Amino acid sequence: MSTIKQFQVTFDSAEPERVARFWCEVLGYVMPPPPAGFATWEEYNGSLPPADQGAWAACLDPSGVGPRLFFQRVPEGKVVKNRVHLDVRVGTGLVGEERLATLEAECARLVALGAVRERLLPADDENESCIVMRDVEDNEFCLD
Repeated sequence: MSTIKQFQVTFDSAEPERVARFWCEVLGYVMPPPPAGFATWEEYNGSLPPADQGAWAACLDPSGVGPRLFFQRVPEGKVVKNRVHLDVRVGTGLVGEERLATLEAECARLVALGAVRERLLPADDENESCIVMRDVEDNEFCLD
């Protein structure tokens, strides 16, 4: 049996670079360097046919631990709830008021970046609190 060493998470998107930059800010990721032979991404995109310019973007965990996020332009918009979503784990190990304060602080930071707060899912007998949010293209994610 083979072992998976790496994976990336791919998002369909209307504006790949905009969404990639948002997630770089959320996760502390970085944009990869432009392809060999190009000083900037703008220069690379300018070398492509107009229909292919800005067709994709990616962001990377600078530590190399987290998965690569890839954003590809698609013609159709988002219609229904995501089947897969990211949980941004900012409250790991925290409970009660300390957890809520941490989640709320991160929520405020992300709203300033363009995210939308949907709702708080309060703690119950099985789960700690989390906040359901949407990114700059309406993709659901959770602050956990």
